[in-house]
Amino acid sequence: MDIRPIRDGEDEAVIALWTACGLTRPWNDPVADLTLAKGGATSAVLVAADDAGIGGTIMVGFDGHRGWVYYLAVDPGRRRRGLGRSLMAAAEDWLMVRGAPKLQLMVRSDNEAAVGFYQRLGLERQEVIVLGRRLDG
Repeated sequence: MDIRPIRDGEDEAVIALWTACGLTRPWNDPVADLTLAKGGATSAVLVAADDAGIGGTIMVGFDGHRGWVYYLAVDPGRRRRGLGRSLMAAAEDWLMVRGAPKLQLMVRSDNEAAVGFYQRLGLERQEVIVLGRRLDG
């Protein structure tokens, strides 16, 4: 599978994959998230694709201090074959080229399967608390 930046015409397939993987939430508009990441100078959406279509995605960004990963998704029918690991490696490469000294990501507190996956890749739980507030209303 080729890992590359998203191409025009692939948005619908990417959002469908995010939805199938349970990554979307009513308060986060995936179309807006995708549009912002694709148009950003410091962000990208990478896809893993072959003749059968898009099998995985990862959104990556660099805020000048840390690299961030979002929307790691692997088609449920293509899991357990190393695709998630390959997407994470591609995101790390993208960040290293841009000089990011650290990679971070957020996992929902009830998603122990994802936590286990990331820990197997060498990521560690951080001693931080994430605070937030909606700015759209």
